[in-house]
Amino acid sequence: MTIKALFMKTRILNLLLILSSLMAYLEWGTDQKMFLAQGEMEILAKLFSDPLSVAHPFVLLPLAGQILLLITLFQNKPSRLLSLLGVASVGILLLFIFLIGTVSLNVKIMLCSLPFVVLAIISIRHHRKSRRKGQG
Repeated sequence: MTIKALFMKTRILNLLLILSSLMAYLEWGTDQKMFLAQGEMEILAKLFSDPLSVAHPFVLLPLAGQILLLITLFQNKPSRLLSLLGVASVGILLLFIFLIGTVSLNVKIMLCSLPFVVLAIISIRHHRKSRRKGQG
């Protein structure tokens, strides 16, 4: 695989990671549910009007991770470090959501967070392989 193809694969994986993270499904209480994308829209709106209300690691860390992954989409040579930091930052929340879905036997939560978990594993393996070849 050429270097250019490896960079394109990295970009595609990072884009899929961003999109799959937005599909995560949350349920709590009675009749309370939303996709992570809906929650992020509310967080971004509050970020400018009431920044202290969203100042929590479980809010800011995944958002920062998505921004890191987004940055790599526009780099000539997608940064391995930014990609892995982005996966780890978003992965903390998504693995927690997946764990909650598994423990509560909520199939919707599990299935909606599973694509990110699978893509994160594929992405980490991709970066390990490209590093071994000296091209990442």
